Amino acid sequence: MVELTLPRESKIVAGRVHPKPVAAKNTKVFKIYRWDPVAGGQPRLDEYTIDLDTCGPMVLDALIKIKNEQDGTLTFRRSCREGICGSCAMNIDGTNTLACTKGIDEVCGEVKIYPLPHMEVIKDLVPDLSKIFAQYQSIKPWLRAESEITTGAECRQSETERAKLDGLWECILCFCCSTSCPSYWWNGDRYLGPAVLLQAYRWIADSRDETVGERLDDLEDPFKLYRCHTIMNCTKTCPKGLNPAQAIGSIKQLMVARKV
Repeated sequence: MVELTLPRESKIVAGRVHPKPVAAKNTKVFKIYRWDPVAGGQPRLDEYTIDLDTCGPMVLDALIKIKNEQDGTLTFRRSCREGICGSCAMNIDGTNTLACTKGIDEVCGEVKIYPLPHMEVIKDLVPDLSKIFAQYQSIKPWLRAESEITTGAECRQSETERAKLDGLWECILCFCCSTSCPSYWWNGDRYLGPAVLLQAYRWIADSRDETVGERLDDLEDPFKLYRCHTIMNCTKTCPKGLNPAQAIGSIKQLMVARKV
């Protein structure tokens, strides 16, 4: 189970119980975190009952159905519905995951849904990701070359060089991993966290990049990199099956190798 961050002065209270669908025989109860910092008040869990016979199979289908048919004020992010964009990342049944790839039938009993933990909440299930995206920008996530390109030809990679990027390029920046990391909860203002560090290694490992030394220099900091304590929450929760902890370990190995 993942610990949740709530407004400092507030506790979650029982919220509104919305009417059950009439004559529905196959139903599922959803309890969803609701809080609007602008309106104030305490965070609450609203209860909705869904007719599963008229709903798609994923948790995101249920959220869209609730918003369309029961409560238009419910706020959440979503986009591709294919597990590609990471927009609908949230905490479902105690685990950070994507609502579009989490099956309703994977949850026994009622479905409890919260925003990603330990992030400021904009409204309901929408966390403020501005800080973590600023951290992502800080690692300069693009290819950088120091030599002048004169041939006009593409920069080629061998199959072996390209294979080194597998398990890295697939990251969709949903931040399920970073928001499940206790080290990031405690030091999120200085520790880059597993998502950003995995992305950092993606560019370090790319044979076409010519600034590896500079990238490692930028990460040589007591907090940016070394707050990772290999708790492995990041790897366990990644909805794409990636291994951020391994990427962080690879960066640390490169740090040691360059000092030998």
